[in-house]
Amino acid sequence: MNIQPTVLPEVLIITPRVFPDPRGFFFESYNQETWRAAGIDTVFVQDNHSKSARGTLRGLHFQLPPMAQVKLVRCVRGAIWDVAVDIRAGSPTFGRWVSVELSADTFQQLLIPAGFAHGFCVLSEDAEVLYKTSAVYSRVHEQGIAWNDPQLAVAWPVAEPLLSERDRTAPSLADYLAGTPFVYGF
Repeated sequence: MNIQPTVLPEVLIITPRVFPDPRGFFFESYNQETWRAAGIDTVFVQDNHSKSARGTLRGLHFQLPPMAQVKLVRCVRGAIWDVAVDIRAGSPTFGRWVSVELSADTFQQLLIPAGFAHGFCVLSEDAEVLYKTSAVYSRVHEQGIAWNDPQLAVAWPVAEPLLSERDRTAPSLADYLAGTPFVYGF
């Protein structure tokens, strides 16, 4: 596998080795030993699968400690524009974001550490996204930041996304920051 840091060095693009042949393809989407040998010691405890229509935007989501999650995201059908935002107080990249187009054609995955908000929008007719998490989902620990927060200025490739009520009413980064438990370096 190839591991490539993004402009937010803790957010990594993982490209697995794919073995195509006339029947189709094979690849290991995750192998704990291979990942450990590459310096990634995250233990994943939950897999999630979503399907969304074109123009759907999900995010920007995260969970608070002690249920904060590392996420490993991949698109298995269609294409998405995946975003990670650094929300760690005191971080040199606080409030900055990175985007990566993930698609079923590229097999790439995005590793997003705890302390980063995550979201994506669907570029294709529809898309299916699988992601692993390092902590189980906890409704009382879930949080979100407004997808269109002007302080973040994420350049989403959709003008009028399909949103959940939760995403439509999420607070700004400034409102969230007053009580953030994510502190850079700790």
